[in-house]
Amino acid sequence: MTATQTEPSTGIATHQVALSFEDGVTRFITVREDQTVADASYRQRINIPLDCRDGACGTCKALCESGEYDGGTYIEDALSEAEAAEGYALPCSMKPRSDLALQIATTSEVAKTGAASYTGTVVGLDRLSPTTVELAIDIPNRGELAFLPGQYVNIAVPGTEVTRSYSFANAPHEERLVFLVKLTPGGAMSTWLTERAAVGDEVTFTGPNGSFFLREARRPVLMLAGGTGLAPVLSMLRQLDVDGCDRGGRLVYGVSTDDDLVKLDEVEELVSRLPGFTWDHCVSDPASTAANKGYVMSLIGDEDLHDGDVAIYLCGPPPMVEAVRTHVAGAGIEPTGFYYEKFALAVPAAEASAPSAEASPASAEAS
Repeated sequence: MTATQTEPSTGIATHQVALSFEDGVTRFITVREDQTVADASYRQRINIPLDCRDGACGTCKALCESGEYDGGTYIEDALSEAEAAEGYALPCSMKPRSDLALQIATTSEVAKTGAASYTGTVVGLDRLSPTTVELAIDIPNRGELAFLPGQYVNIAVPGTEVTRSYSFANAPHEERLVFLVKLTPGGAMSTWLTERAAVGDEVTFTGPNGSFFLREARRPVLMLAGGTGLAPVLSMLRQLDVDGCDRGGRLVYGVSTDDDLVKLDEVEELVSRLPGFTWDHCVSDPASTAANKGYVMSLIGDEDLHDGDVAIYLCGPPPMVEAVRTHVAGAGIEPTGFYYEKFALAVPAAEASAPSAEASPASAEAS
């Protein structure tokens, strides 16, 4: 999201508000500090469910996941004191004091909106390793695409009828869009990238999507990336760097084989600019030449969990996600924030079904 700006005609500060819907679609609106989120949303043709406009019914109740706001005036029946303390607010009453990220309790279809569509040009095809390709895309209307670090888009595979989901590896402020693709034999995207793709090709995608994104907070972070699950974590690290983050934290990056290791120098450079941040990587293949052989759990120390005062961001295949959840629970820790996203390997014969390891997200949850 962008920094606070001022509307030239009024001199009033404006903020970007991300509206994340239950079906994974995220839409961004611009809201003045003297406007309620609901009013701004309706002016921009996004219909947040309302039965009133003055904090009387609670129909529009939303969870604010990051940012600061004036909650406005409302009655206890619409929003209890306990709910407000948990971060819930009423868009019909709330006015932003910074950029916000809100969970809206309905689908984008009900709100009469949808994921935006973009068309871009391939400007980079970099074979990072035998198993991984970096795909770079430029779009002419880059200023219209806002996203939160960690989110993804659905890319239409040229020459096919299927789409694949990929997380941004670049930060929201960067012009070039970058994605990491795990090459899967027989996969639709993998086949295109290795056999037909060329710089200059046209690509279309929709988004942004996903509830796996970096939250604004002061607590330390623990980031765990498996394979190309490194992409959204890179986006988050870049954003922390831009924000001048000094909250500290740790990244653990794990892969299956040495061929899957990518971006080590880039990770090292990013982490070196974040005070109090450390990182390490591991490879599960016993034949690996890596210093750490095994799984990411072996590199999580008690000090990384901060007795629960930590936000955990986890992206990887389902077995990794479940193993980490079990490990943290076994340590008797209930983290303040636990955000994770799973991706699964696609079977070529069922390519039109769920997202794949060629891609990124299959699901995302928080606890």
